[in-house]
Amino acid sequence: MLLITCPWCGPRAEIEFRCGGEAHIARPDPATASDADWERYLFLRENAKGVTLERWWHVHGCRRWFNAARDTTTEEFLAFYRMGEPPPATLRARLGR
Repeated sequence: MLLITCPWCGPRAEIEFRCGGEAHIARPDPATASDADWERYLFLRENAKGVTLERWWHVHGCRRWFNAARDTTTEEFLAFYRMGEPPPATLRARLGR
């Protein structure tokens, strides 16, 4: 069982959460976006091996969304942070962002 730390509720069992996919995906401007822009936004994801930034929903708790950094090779969570916040500085350095 994984232990996921909700920024509002603290550590909880993984069964309380749902993954919402890759985090920090910018929505294209509907007035200027091409079909290719919408395709990239809706369907194409990095799916990288290693550290990824994801959105998570605490469905059986506070029902809030938050972001998490997770290593896909080990399933280890490295950081948790609220929506709208940037990833922690130590994590940005590791990701090269």
